Amino acid sequence: MRGAGLGQIAIPETLLGALTPVRGMSSRADTHMQPHGQRSAESSRPLYVDLDGTLIASDMLWESLCQLTRSRPAALLRIPGWLARGRAALKRRVAERVRPDVSALPYRPEVLEYLEAQRGSGRRIVLATASDELLAADIADHLGLFDEAFGSDGNENAKGDAKLRAIRAREGEGPFEYLGDSAADLAIWRVSAAATLVAPAARTARAAEQLGVPTRTLLARPGRVIPAVRALRPYQWVKNALLFAPLVLAQEFGDLERITRVVLAFAAFCCVASATYLLNDLLDIEADRRHPRKRKRPFAAGTLPIPLGVGLSLSLLIAGFVVSAVFTGPAATAMLSGYLVLTTCYSFYFKEQLFLDVLILAGLYTLRVLAGGVAADVSVSPWLLAFSLFFFLSLAFVKRYAELLSVQATQGNRLERRGYEVGDLGLVETMGTAAGYLSVLVLALYVNGAAETGLYHNATLLWAVCPVMLYWITRIWFLARRGTMQDDPVLFAATDRVSYLAGGVIALFGVLAALR
Repeated sequence: MRGAGLGQIAIPETLLGALTPVRGMSSRADTHMQPHGQRSAESSRPLYVDLDGTLIASDMLWESLCQLTRSRPAALLRIPGWLARGRAALKRRVAERVRPDVSALPYRPEVLEYLEAQRGSGRRIVLATASDELLAADIADHLGLFDEAFGSDGNENAKGDAKLRAIRAREGEGPFEYLGDSAADLAIWRVSAAATLVAPAARTARAAEQLGVPTRTLLARPGRVIPAVRALRPYQWVKNALLFAPLVLAQEFGDLERITRVVLAFAAFCCVASATYLLNDLLDIEADRRHPRKRKRPFAAGTLPIPLGVGLSLSLLIAGFVVSAVFTGPAATAMLSGYLVLTTCYSFYFKEQLFLDVLILAGLYTLRVLAGGVAADVSVSPWLLAFSLFFFLSLAFVKRYAELLSVQATQGNRLERRGYEVGDLGLVETMGTAAGYLSVLVLALYVNGAAETGLYHNATLLWAVCPVMLYWITRIWFLARRGTMQDDPVLFAATDRVSYLAGGVIALFGVLAALR
């Protein structure tokens, strides 16, 4: 199934820049150029190319499992039975139920560039993968770079020695070159005419160099620490500062025990929040690849392996709940459990439901306030809860509004995995501004009775907070309307000087109102 050149196939936009100049050999490929006689000998050898971790910076089985978890979670209960019949059977059963979008996979530009150059020299190229052969055929048909493709057939897992047998069945004892990345490929490199390594682990690279065959590394393995930190989204932890709101408003600044409990609750929420962000990114991996900004997220871009993300998410969940259970007590741990349940339900279901999604987002902010009150053992004012609900509902609408504007700018019609269409922009704007102004009304009603709480000796000064809040909310919506707002207004506020100024003015009047 030798196809046409790259000019006739659909290559992801992220690769076009790397592939467009290619007609002979690129500057990268030139570094591997050999004398004419050697090149002739090389071009006569077939080139076998691994898929997972080599052609793509991901793993098709894990990609498929992510899609299966999102679209058919009940099928996960059948995985132990499928796995009992072998990994090949598992791969076939999963491939029969879900098929990842091969046009959006994180292909390695360097490998595609190298294969295009080899194809231009008339070399025979075969896709040889341990992934299921159904997926291998989809990818080969999409790229049009391969003369043949084979993979696991549901009975035998085409990995290591099994893949070598499949190669020998095609080539006999004839020479071939193999592109791979993992320790399982050492068995193939050992008998190959040349070994080309793609992003290998250091141990694998050292072992390959000791095989006694010509070896070269096409691409070094990128670091994983920075992508892992990015996937945790530590900038989102600013939202968990809401746990301190009840403690601050109750003016319990001198109680070290309460402050310590809230700090530990904050740490637990940060751990669980990052775990849920990892889960959300794994479930949204395909949708993120179609988004102009989210496609750079570590899982979508293939810079962080999916298994590592799963392990990291589980570790953070355990750490968060251990900290909460040991140091903050059962009530605060129950609130943390509620947060986990809500965010998980949001990722699986509510994210795609009209209005319910923003209601859940507002509820998660309000839950943080409640959890802070429980951790500090202080009562949370109903006025604070009402204010939080309307205020954060408005911000959730801002987030959807900004996303819809982005879709409209690209001439799309609806948000991926959302219940909103571009035609809803006007209604989203109306409901969002109304919710924001209702939060200021609730604040005004609270200020009106603040003197009776005994917390404020100059409660009249709190009235200055209301116009500041009106200004901030109105400005946020103006910025959103002009298309200059980021997707998440909370994160925007964390980097916005005007927001810091407004927050400082509010804090100043709050302190002045509390002074004796």
